[in-house]
Order: sequence, then C-alpha cells, then structure tokens
Amino acid sequence: MLETDGLYRYESQLPPNLSDQDLVLIHLFDGYIDAGGVNRGLRDYVLEQCEHERYVSFDIDQIHDYRSRRPMFIFDTNHLDSMIDFALVIYQVTDQAGKRFLLLTGPEPDHQWHRVSKAVFEICEVAGVKTLVTASGMPIAVPHTRPTLITQHSTDPQTISGNPMWIEKIQLPGSFSHFMEYQAGVLGLLASGYVAHVPHYLMQTRFPQAIAEVLAKINEFGELAIPVEKILERAVENLNTISEETNSDSDFPVLVQTLEEQYDRLQESGAASLPSAEEIGAVVERFLAEQEPPDYSR
Repeated sequence: MLETDGLYRYESQLPPNLSDQDLVLIHLFDGYIDAGGVNRGLRDYVLEQCEHERYVSFDIDQIHDYRSRRPMFIFDTNHLDSMIDFALVIYQVTDQAGKRFLLLTGPEPDHQWHRVSKAVFEICEVAGVKTLVTASGMPIAVPHTRPTLITQHSTDPQTISGNPMWIEKIQLPGSFSHFMEYQAGVLGLLASGYVAHVPHYLMQTRFPQAIAEVLAKINEFGELAIPVEKILERAVENLNTISEETNSDSDFPVLVQTLEEQYDRLQESGAASLPSAEEIGAVVERFLAEQEPPDYSR
C-alpha cells in the first residue's frame, strides 16, 4: 500500500467559507512538451496576475532526479552567489472576482508517480476539489496568422465539442499531467486538458496567442475570472514582432501562405493534409530532446 506520510506539508489553510464550494485544480508541470511556452507561460501569467500563497509543498528530494535535471547556480567572480532550486507546490490563488482555485506547478516528478498522485488526490479531497484542468502546447504545421486551434481531452468525452479535426488515435510518451487526468477518471472526478496547436517554427519561443486561447478555455471550464487583458496585449505585440523579424526572409511568406491555405481548407471542409501519427511522434521526441532547461525559481 502506498503511504504518503512525509511527502508533503501544508503551508497555509483555505478559508473556512470554501467548504461548500467545488474548487478547481489547475496542474501545470515542467519537463514534458511545452511548445510555445504554453505551460510555463500560463503558470507565470496566473501567478503574476492573481494574488496567491503557498498551500502545500512537496518534498522534492523524494521525487526528483537531480542528475537528470540539475539545479542552476549563479557563480560570481570567486563564489557561488545563489542557487535556483526546484519546488513542487500547490498555490491557493484568487481570481479577479475573488474566487479561489488551486494551482499545482513545478517540475514533473521523476519518481513515484503513483504515490505523488495519491497525495495530490488526498489534498484534493480535503480541499473539496471536484475538477482538474491542464494545458499544453503541441508543435503543429499551422500558421501564426490564424486563430490558435485548441484540442480538448477529458475524462468525460461528452463534455467536449468543437474540437478541430486532427487525428483520431495516437500513441505518445505520457506526462504526469496525463497520469493525473487518467487517475482522476478512475476516481470519478472530472478532469480536462487543452492542447494548443502551436506553429512548429515557433515551438521554442513563447507564443502568447496560444496562452491566451487556453486561458480563455480554462476560465470557461472552471468558471474562473483570471484576467486576460495583459496576455491579449502581449499576443498582439508578439505578432507584430514576428512580422518585423521575418520581413527580410524571402522564404518565410511562402511557408506561411502554404500553412494558411491548409488551415483554411481544414476550417472549411474539416479535412486537410495532416501529419501522420509517426510524423507527430517524431516531432514530439525531437522536441523533448531539444527542451531548454526550465526556470524553477518560483
């Protein structure tokens, strides 16, 4: 039997008036696919825009592989000045309307997935969490000049409508967020996720347009009021920057036009020349291999 004693500790208490509410838990982990910086960007934006405090901290030493993902140190002249350590934390967050929700974020656990998920669901039961939601970005052959498409997945497929035609079935290396969603379904909880289709040529840069789209979906799903104005402003600024930086590239407009035509055919007829499961799997594996070390300074 899995015991969770010693794996986590409470750092604050939820207000008592939340006992009759169904809280939403947003879970965003570093370490898996994060095309367009959707995962990290959403986490950073939520913590920047909303009041928050630590609710639960996990004992990172039990679940992290330091030789796989090493902490960063700042070396100054002749000494180690500071260290950016790892932390897996659940924050209690307050949205613009004063509604509380939880945000679980940090490095994806390297070990003990079953034990960590059991601990998370113990905390969910105490807090009154009934729904879970996550978001990610997937590198896809789509243009940045069109609205970002979102594919939703859920433990209750009947809650999904309007997904763009993408691919019916695919085998991918799983993430801890996938594991959490699957376990939530076993426990009878509603869990959902939103995958933003990020232009493959922007997969290593932050793409605010995709972050804004998944944030809108999460606000709707969780009946939350996380502010959207700033991320929409950044999306416009980012699109202008892309335009300025690619003006001198003679090949880029041709690429974008081709992707636009494919995108428009998909929207009009529900059919387009889409990559195969093998091609998508290869992109995912390559993307994982090219990931930059994440920032765990929060």
